[in-house]
Amino acid sequence: MPNTASQLNPIQLAHAYAVCRGIARRAAKNFYFSFLVLPKEKRDAICAVYAFMRHADDITDETSVACDERRQKLALWLQSAKQVFEGTISDDPVLYALADAQQRFGIPADLFDQLVSGTAMDLEPDRYSQFQTFEDLYRYCYYVASVVGLVCIRIFGYRDPKAEGFAERLGIAFQLTNVIRDVKEDAALGRIYIPQEDLAKFKLDTTNSLPTPAQARDLLEFEVQRARGFYAAAADLLPLIDIDSRPALWALVTIYRKLLEKIAERNYDVFTRRVSLSFSEKFAVLVRAWFARIFVRPLTA
Repeated sequence: MPNTASQLNPIQLAHAYAVCRGIARRAAKNFYFSFLVLPKEKRDAICAVYAFMRHADDITDETSVACDERRQKLALWLQSAKQVFEGTISDDPVLYALADAQQRFGIPADLFDQLVSGTAMDLEPDRYSQFQTFEDLYRYCYYVASVVGLVCIRIFGYRDPKAEGFAERLGIAFQLTNVIRDVKEDAALGRIYIPQEDLAKFKLDTTNSLPTPAQARDLLEFEVQRARGFYAAAADLLPLIDIDSRPALWALVTIYRKLLEKIAERNYDVFTRRVSLSFSEKFAVLVRAWFARIFVRPLTA
């Protein structure tokens, strides 16, 4: 029989969640700011999911290890998660906390398969370091970002199944924002995520070098407009999730949208220096989200 919250040792569970919170605080950056305004039980669950994904990412990023061995490690990590979902008690604090979160919030186990599948895509550079069409990029974005959203809304809470479609679109919007912001860094790693059909449309060739900011401007404006379209298509998600989770989702969306608009404000120059929000900009978003949570005020962009 699967574990339930009552079957797990509360002292061990508190320690396990503390470990997960520490991992999220160190590594989650934009996500962690939004986690802070969730109720504690939901915040802990999100941190457990994040810690699980972070370890999967760390396995994938272990470039000193052969790809086949990394795939084996990922498979073992996923297998270990499935075992705790089925009732095995783990001494790994991340898996211990994850077992509780998965049962407490009814997260479908198959979503964790998809999470790991998304991580494993980076181990197939011949297939996933370059995309011919936007449909190809969409599939990649779905696995590396939309699935995360589908897990998160289980924790946030919702009743209307339409929320799942909106969460998928929001994940696409987030990942497109990352793709646009990280063009320079990804190219240095041999990854060109902008679809080749888009590059051809704007008569750009990245075979030997990146275009200049001036050359890439129209292309990146096009990509920003596409991302805006996905944010707009996901706008109805916020009122569909439980009211105590809305400030956190609002904060996350606001941070990412501000990042996208900052790219536009810089005339789409993502080459000269990396575009990011300052601590004070993120803190201002967090304060407004806290205010909304305390006083149950509606939030708008």
